[in-house]
Amino acid sequence: MRVLGIDPGTATTGLGLIVEDHPGQYSILDVCVITTPAGLPASERLVDIYQKIKEYILLHKPEAAAVEKLFFQRNVTSALAVGQARGVLLLALAQAGIPIFEYTPLEVKQAVTGYGAADKKQVQQMVKLLLRLDAVPKPDDAADALAIAICHAGAARWRVDPDA
Repeated sequence: MRVLGIDPGTATTGLGLIVEDHPGQYSILDVCVITTPAGLPASERLVDIYQKIKEYILLHKPEAAAVEKLFFQRNVTSALAVGQARGVLLLALAQAGIPIFEYTPLEVKQAVTGYGAADKKQVQQMVKLLLRLDAVPKPDDAADALAIAICHAGAARWRVDPDA
């Protein structure tokens, strides 16, 4: 299964596409970020994110998408901007008919490292190890997106199909 992990943001959105080769063994297919210029009005940034994720979906054809859930942030303005970016990302995924799964940062950390209070460096090192990479993907948003994809790939094995 081709899983697209998404770490949403208005300035930088991380995208990580993986495939599960064997149970618990993953390969990276693509990793990148969508960036928007700081000077653009918010509405134009959202249009840019929307258009770029639609192009990405058409090019890479993910079978499932895992998106980081919005969690409490001290900066309300930042939280609202992330929420808006999530909205356009979720819209594009839904329009493409891609099943969407959402995970909290705690769930991602638990799935990737086995410890829900792991720090960012621990998560990044596990992403590097699990995907057999020479280095931690940069920027952090890209590594986070891969961690979200790994989280879903692991969780998907245990999901019960309600139509079965």
